[in-house]
Amino acid sequence: MSSENKKLIQAIKLVEQEKGVRAEALFEAIENALLKAVKAEYGKKNEDGQPEKVKNGEGYNNMSVDMNRETGEYHVYLEKEVVEEVTDPVVTISLPDARLVDTTAEIGDTVKVEVDSKQFSRTVISNAKGVIIQTIREEEKQNILNHYKDKQDKIITGVVSRIKDNRIIVDIGKTEAVLEENEQVPTEHYQIGDRIKLYVISVKDRSKQDEKKDKDGKKKKSRYNKLNIKVAVSRTHKNLIKELFALEVSEINDGIVKIESISRDPGSRAKIAVSSTDEDVDPIGACVGVNGERVNAVVEELGGEKIDIIKYEENAALYVENALSPAQAQYVAVDTDDKQALVVVPDDQLSLAIGKSGQNAKLAAKLTGYKIDIKSESQAREEGIEFMAESYDDDEYDEYDDEYEYEDYEDGDDYEENDYSEEDGYEEDEVNSDFEEESDESEK
Repeated sequence: MSSENKKLIQAIKLVEQEKGVRAEALFEAIENALLKAVKAEYGKKNEDGQPEKVKNGEGYNNMSVDMNRETGEYHVYLEKEVVEEVTDPVVTISLPDARLVDTTAEIGDTVKVEVDSKQFSRTVISNAKGVIIQTIREEEKQNILNHYKDKQDKIITGVVSRIKDNRIIVDIGKTEAVLEENEQVPTEHYQIGDRIKLYVISVKDRSKQDEKKDKDGKKKKSRYNKLNIKVAVSRTHKNLIKELFALEVSEINDGIVKIESISRDPGSRAKIAVSSTDEDVDPIGACVGVNGERVNAVVEELGGEKIDIIKYEENAALYVENALSPAQAQYVAVDTDDKQALVVVPDDQLSLAIGKSGQNAKLAAKLTGYKIDIKSESQAREEGIEFMAESYDDDEYDEYDDEYEYEDYEDGDDYEENDYSEEDGYEEDEVNSDFEEESDESEK
């Protein structure tokens, strides 16, 4: 093995280890680059006897390159037909010359004639290097894409590397992730060097999207990284909470405890509904942990965002009642067809059930998927609604729905502090992040 070939093998192994590029892909790239060089060197000649330019691998197809994976030695061959009269020396060979290669050659046979690659020009060799470098880049990109696509819909940890145009760029190891402004929690602020956990929304190759030109006709620079890979991440996605609990609660990974639904006002408050496949395992207790250590770890990672953990119920009325925690409902009636619920609470619980700016009711509606109408006992009696504690009757609800008019609460609605009337145009970021819970019960 020559010193040059030895260095080549070492370089290939080093690239494989450091960049995760398959050695076989590099060998194939070198062979393809040399093959293009051969085609360029032996391109067909025009009528004037001058070689024509060979583009995109066009030209003779009787050429091959073999490279030894162990020694790095390579051989270039031209396959030539043995003829009585040579018309094209690139594809034909005389019998006497053929027998110098293969003593058994006869007219009509094909022989492989080795070509001295040293005769290739520096330009050809330089072009071959370009092909190799491009192959390394493409292999590296594909490896990174595959690596992070496996992490899609999961949590990754990175370090804030720079902040530009309200976008936070995070170093996640093999590449960078982009935390767009609309995926940031308004109450969270980061500095360069901060470690941060992120939910991976998508992983895309943006090469084609970025092949656009500016007004001057120049190619636009990538907004992402040198490999044009965009790893889109979020701090506001509701599934960030799901994955954070999965990191803390072993029962979730074991499939014993399941998070059925999540609703969230990022930076302020969230509700999660949990169930258990094992009647001996309390799903709420499993998520809270001893002395609240599990839920507190999630709350801390979310910068103090409050989390209500409630038990999921197949019974829709019980589910709605649980979702309004920490408020205690006296009566719940549901219409499962129209996904509506009527809830009656004690007079002193009305404000707690609705919450500041309607937050508690809004999160409960998001969690359950039901429109929720909340009334105090006094309001219910004034409207002639007869109710009994813990009565959950769909038919009864339908009668109330026909006889009385009231305001439904659903995602997007808001309540005034005094009269609790419905108000259009509610925006999530208008929720008061300084909301103080009136009761600490069930908060964890």
